[in-house]
Amino acid sequence: MNISALRRFVVVAEELHFPRAAEELGIPLAALYSTIEKLEEEVGQPLFARGKGKTQLTKAGALLLAEATERIAAAPPPEAKPAAPAGGKAKASKGRGRAPVVKGQPKPFKKRQGR
Repeated sequence: MNISALRRFVVVAEELHFPRAAEELGIPLAALYSTIEKLEEEVGQPLFARGKGKTQLTKAGALLLAEATERIAAAPPPEAKPAAPAGGKAKASKGRGRAPVVKGQPKPFKKRQGR
């Protein structure tokens, strides 16, 4: 199991609310849902019971939560992302633009546009 997926699972298990967990992690909600679905496929059982307005851990989810916290504690801390160099100028791509229209000559390999 991926450590980052386990970290995401632990945050959802603590919050018991997917949108708040996604906001805390700083990731899109769809990415969080897909990560949890992949974990559920690996485990073979649902980790969360999603009901009307409430999300709860299942028995398999509670067991995985204990194991996930141990694995996260034993894992090395995540590496810091390198900072982007400051300054510089944004460059626009140089497109070809429109070709000049020459009267009397049709464009090559171009069908006439019907109305």
